[in-house]
Amino acid sequence: MQLHELKPHTVSRSKKIVGRGGKRGKTSGRGTKGQKARAGRKIRPEIRDTIKRLPKRRGYGKHRAESVNAQTVKPAILNLSAVEKHFNEGEIVSPQALLAKRLISRQGQGALRVKILGDGAVTKKLTFSRVTLSLSAKEKVTKAGGAIIS
Repeated sequence: MQLHELKPHTVSRSKKIVGRGGKRGKTSGRGTKGQKARAGRKIRPEIRDTIKRLPKRRGYGKHRAESVNAQTVKPAILNLSAVEKHFNEGEIVSPQALLAKRLISRQGQGALRVKILGDGAVTKKLTFSRVTLSLSAKEKVTKAGGAIIS
């Protein structure tokens, strides 16, 4: 190795060593005080602050299945008194018949679900098909001589 073959030892800008106590003295290019002047500093990326300000999405906890089921279509509720008033002896009470007589309205795209409660009296023999009946409604229908087809 000869004198003209020597190259200066330089550090590239990206690998600049700061704060080793040499050349510029006092704070050695770190400014004064604060988080950026400390050894081992870790500054959170600015996008993280934006992310932390956004609200969390709710409804994905341990009770998720319950919340999903709560969004299903609930049955249309109807009393026996309304059925008694609009149907004649021997007719079939089904979701389609109730819809045709405008006692219920269609909700969503799925199959119609209807629950009939026992409020009111039944004097006619009616046949109930594809509807859910409460216990008191079942008793009143069977007492009147009606039939329940599931």
